[in-house]
Amino acid sequence: MAAVETEKRTVRAQAKYVHATARKARLITDLIRGRSVPEARTILAFSTRAVAEDVEKVLRSAVANAESRPDLHWNGDDLYIVTAYADEGPTLKRHRARARGRVGRIMKRSCHITVELAQSPAALAAAQAAAAAAPTRQRAPKKTEEPATTETDTAAETPAEETES
Repeated sequence: MAAVETEKRTVRAQAKYVHATARKARLITDLIRGRSVPEARTILAFSTRAVAEDVEKVLRSAVANAESRPDLHWNGDDLYIVTAYADEGPTLKRHRARARGRVGRIMKRSCHITVELAQSPAALAAAQAAAAAAPTRQRAPKKTEEPATTETDTAAETPAEETES
């Protein structure tokens, strides 16, 4: 049995090597997943976590991508967040001296934050209704060409005596 996938148009933005742990970033991305863009911006603005600024930056980039694509021309307020996730990035390993000649390991973690947007179903239905209601453009009928006149024909039609008097 073959699964049928419907084509869903999405726009994506990704920030790589963000200096925050993926675990902390996932707490924020879980809050905004499935919400509309204005609602997600409000949640991120009032969040007390530092990584919320990085997630907001990625969200702004995704909205800008959606608005600037010439084949889409989506409005940023009509979008919603399809997926938002944080993957682990590379870890910088550092060491710190401890008591009795030992070493304490310091792990400086990073993450990759991804936000994917799509047009909300209500906005999609409104766009389809507007496209259906718009009148179809019809071509004007072709004009028939009149026979071309030459300069000698026009000079023969107007006698020279009438123009002099």
